[in-house]
Amino acid sequence: MPDVVAGRHVVVSRGGRVALRDSDFAVPAGAITAIIGPNGSGKSTLLHAIAGLLPIDGGALSVLEATPLLSQSQIAYVLQYTTPTRGTPLTVEEAVMMGRYPSLGLLRRPSSKDRERVRTAMERLGITDLSRRHLTELSGGQRQRVYVAQGIAQDHTLLLLDEPLTGLDITSARAIDAIIHEEPTHGCSVILTTHDLEEARAADHVILTGGRVIASGPPDVVLTSAHLAEAYGLGALHDRDDSAPLLPTEHHEHHDHPDQPTHGARDDGHAHGH
Repeated sequence: MPDVVAGRHVVVSRGGRVALRDSDFAVPAGAITAIIGPNGSGKSTLLHAIAGLLPIDGGALSVLEATPLLSQSQIAYVLQYTTPTRGTPLTVEEAVMMGRYPSLGLLRRPSSKDRERVRTAMERLGITDLSRRHLTELSGGQRQRVYVAQGIAQDHTLLLLDEPLTGLDITSARAIDAIIHEEPTHGCSVILTTHDLEEARAADHVILTGGRVIASGPPDVVLTSAHLAEAYGLGALHDRDDSAPLLPTEHHEHHDHPDQPTHGARDDGHAHGH
């Protein structure tokens, strides 16, 4: 099966500067691919380029080349969540239904199939009991589950997730992690960005960034001491207590109760369906 994403000598700029230089990488079909690297290393830039939200400045990038006519509509992108604007009453069910809009078209009413897809997505994320609640009434973790449900309600073959488990309560983190590992069984390829080395090691494929793609391949090939030293600096591997983790990892069990608001995640995005 061909790769769902392939990049050769890809260059991407952001904010007037080169954020990712001369990079080669691939994303295998039907697998979980983790993009990992330090802050400012180009992780989100690469994800945005794959989603078609950022143009490339050089090289060649192919995404879902086997189905070019369907490519853009087959990409579901879940950005890091944002706090919804108060005064914009949107229920959980309405937000998840937005994932069906690309296939509905203008002025079409949802069909029984659309409603079934929304119901199934909410069940998989454990938010069915929240269907009539407004987004503004939810905790951060609950909202992130809504946005992931919106993404998987869409017709898609590629699911992109920007740091989907960062700063979440344990209930939400487990629900979203289950989706990440279930989607390939439904024929979907998953790409996620992460700061968590163990999360990357659990993926099928890894892309390591450090201003460029340092390595792309299976975890044991990419996450070597030499590659990690190049990405994070020698300080990540030397002059450390032997009991300390190799690299900082995210901790998802921040809260004792799943309905408590989350802290620590950036509020700089929301779920998009393409």
